[in-house]
Amino acid sequence: MGDPKRIRKKYERPKHLWQRARLEEDTLLKKEYGCKNMTEVWKVKAKLRRFRKQARKLIGAMGEQAEKEKEQLIAKLQRLGLLTPEKNSLDDVLALTVRDLMERRLQTLVFRKGLARSIKEARQLITHGHIAIGDKKIFSPNYLVLKEEEDKIRKI
Repeated sequence: MGDPKRIRKKYERPKHLWQRARLEEDTLLKKEYGCKNMTEVWKVKAKLRRFRKQARKLIGAMGEQAEKEKEQLIAKLQRLGLLTPEKNSLDDVLALTVRDLMERRLQTLVFRKGLARSIKEARQLITHGHIAIGDKKIFSPNYLVLKEEEDKIRKI
């Protein structure tokens, strides 16, 4: 049978944990988007870092495999609603910000659609199982909503 696979962290702590400018920026993001703790902000930053790293790698790469990976990355980001059909180059991927990714979280979209009176209430509704996308209940406020799922968000 063997041991279960060790699950790795999905984020990386900042190198300078108590740096004032970074701390103020992360705290502002945490309050604005209703995150429970800093690790949620760090997870979003890590996801953005992975997208940008892949884009930088693909800018320098040549060949049919690089073209295929480029198309897949752009298609994925378009499905997430981070890129539009007009803006679909690797330079646009490099121009993405943390706020762009935070705006695609389920918690933010529930609040922006008016299903909750505050960002904190949106989080509570999601964790208590009062929000569904289509027929499926989603319990994670950090769920990144696809562009096609955006109009299917509803209160149960």
